[in-house]
Amino acid sequence: MAKKGHPSARKAKKPPTTGTGGHGRRALEGKGPTPKAEDRSWHPAGKRKAAKERLDTAKARHGSTTPSSVRRPVRPLVSDGELVTGRNAVIEALRAKIPATTLHLATKIDMDDRVRESLALANKRGIPLLEIPRPELDRIAGKDTVHQGIALSVPAYQYPHPLELAEKAEKGSTPPIFVALDGITDPRNLGAIVRSVAAFGGSGVIVPKRRSAGVTATAWKTSAGAIARTPVALAANLTQTLKAFQERGYFVVGLDGGAEGFVPGADIADAPLVIVVGSEGKGLSKLVTETCDLILSIPISNKAESLNAGIAASVVLYEVARQRFSKKKS
Repeated sequence: MAKKGHPSARKAKKPPTTGTGGHGRRALEGKGPTPKAEDRSWHPAGKRKAAKERLDTAKARHGSTTPSSVRRPVRPLVSDGELVTGRNAVIEALRAKIPATTLHLATKIDMDDRVRESLALANKRGIPLLEIPRPELDRIAGKDTVHQGIALSVPAYQYPHPLELAEKAEKGSTPPIFVALDGITDPRNLGAIVRSVAAFGGSGVIVPKRRSAGVTATAWKTSAGAIARTPVALAANLTQTLKAFQERGYFVVGLDGGAEGFVPGADIADAPLVIVVGSEGKGLSKLVTETCDLILSIPISNKAESLNAGIAASVVLYEVARQRFSKKKS
């Protein structure tokens, strides 16, 4: 051991005059386990957890069990009408001169001949053009709807009352002809029947309020614009409406494949007529059948079970027009 005062003797360490105050020591201490992803507010999992907690709180407050009750409702673009989507459908609607309020076009749409013609037709008719982002068009067109970047807003059809049409038609020189639909739910059949009524000089079409096709964009296209010239009336109760027409002197004829009488042999051209057409599968309902003055059928081959409703109406309308023309000629 070196003697005290010897150069090789160790000197006692003096405490530092300044230091970190232990910061370095605390920095080396562990911070505990890493928080779970859902416990970190900045992590996507944490944001999902926070959103779920807010949703659960909203459920408890409003007493709802479905997430849709707390979502903000989507505002529809066409509140009083519908939307025709797709390039072919839009151009056909514009060619048929279907009433329209707005032509919607997605931004940066791939222009082709159909889009150019649609724009030209809309501009010619004075239909406003609205260019919107494609996500917005996706939203307003509806889920799983293939719009191809173009859509046409069609306003809701204003249905007149059946008796109003009767009063207007009775002022003409020829006996009126109306076609009433019973249980026909396909708008294409409605459009075809309206087109036939217009072709053979009919006065209008009557549809019931329930379980029946309405005037939609599909009906407009099928009618080739004939709905603009031949009105479609809405009956709250078809049976009561037929009785009201009978009180006005109309002869109500129902079409049924099982009837014994045939359309070609019936002399029905002189009186004002209401021709009732049922659905292809079920036919006329019981109450409507009991209300009709006469039930007729169209003779067809055994190879076919029945006729389409639109074709059946066309055959009867042609027969009535033929009888009237023959009597006028004679």
